[in-house]
Amino acid sequence: MSSISDENVKSLARQIVESRKNITLVFAFNGTGKTRFSVEYKNITKELNGGNHSGVYYNAYSEDLFVWDNDTENAGSPIKLNVMHSSLNQYHSSLDEEKLREKLAAYKPKFDFKFNYHTDTSLGISSISFYPQSEDEEQPEAIKISRGEQQIFIWCLFLTMFDVQGWTGEQNSHFFIDDPVSSLDDHNIFVTASTIMDLIDEHYENRKIIITTHHVGLFSILSDWLTKGEKASSYKKFTQMHILKNSSNELFLLDCRKDVFLYHLELLQMLQHAINDKQLYAYHFAILRQVLENVSSFLGVGRLSYVLEQIGVNDTDDVARIVNTLSHKNVFRYEAKELVPDNAELLSSVFNKLQNKYNFVLHIGGGNDA
Repeated sequence: MSSISDENVKSLARQIVESRKNITLVFAFNGTGKTRFSVEYKNITKELNGGNHSGVYYNAYSEDLFVWDNDTENAGSPIKLNVMHSSLNQYHSSLDEEKLREKLAAYKPKFDFKFNYHTDTSLGISSISFYPQSEDEEQPEAIKISRGEQQIFIWCLFLTMFDVQGWTGEQNSHFFIDDPVSSLDDHNIFVTASTIMDLIDEHYENRKIIITTHHVGLFSILSDWLTKGEKASSYKKFTQMHILKNSSNELFLLDCRKDVFLYHLELLQMLQHAINDKQLYAYHFAILRQVLENVSSFLGVGRLSYVLEQIGVNDTDDVARIVNTLSHKNVFRYEAKELVPDNAELLSSVFNKLQNKYNFVLHIGGGNDA
């Protein structure tokens, strides 16, 4: 990313700033440059607003405001999630805890929480304590929640903050949401997509909403709901969808409507690169599985083993079992352990048979791209 020019990134951000579309959905693989893209969007909109924020954001920097106090130096003081001071603190007192619990309920949390305010409440929340859900009147001992639970909590906290008019009233130009699902399982990714659609439904006519993600599943769900869902006719004239691509150290925003965003081709390209470079990991089976499922859906069958049969794989049930076993984690939750030779050979064999059968055009060299 360091070789991509700042002006290149600024020009793309400016393109979205100047767009008249209120709903923008951007897909990009990790490392492409979407974080820089979101920062430049913020910088441009601040410049246009006299140096002041004109919108509100959720991104990795939002999560950085929350840091665990793990009780390593505090001689028994309860574990808690410290809240770093920021411009948001002035709005903490307006947070509605019951609304936050309502937003959390969709995720079926196994924890409860308590805000710990500064002595001077105008300074906002100093930390958050978490507890296992309990029917007992006595409050149980504070716990540390998981990384995924923490991300869900912070996301729901920001969703609740979006309702605080003191904040969003002053910064009412746009919402910018960058990758809210990096540590979530498939079910919670679906729930998060639903909460984003709720946000879109409430605000899309009056302010811009920009969502960037590296997660194919989230992009697929949102794009499907925006273009084919029951309210698609309402969203149509407000919506634009892009893929952020890095080619020869230059970023491009491709229009998914005009350039036909076929994310299975993106996944196939990723697999071809990994096979060519002989760097196959467990997560590549998750990618292979998505491709096989997409093809099976296109063929109208919806069964992974059917595609394996069509491309000439022997022992389809055994191969399907291996693919399912090795793809149980999220598509982009990388593992450092390389595949053992037998599994690497199996993945390459299935990929090559798939290419020989359907001859996908990948434009990267190697394989069967015509």
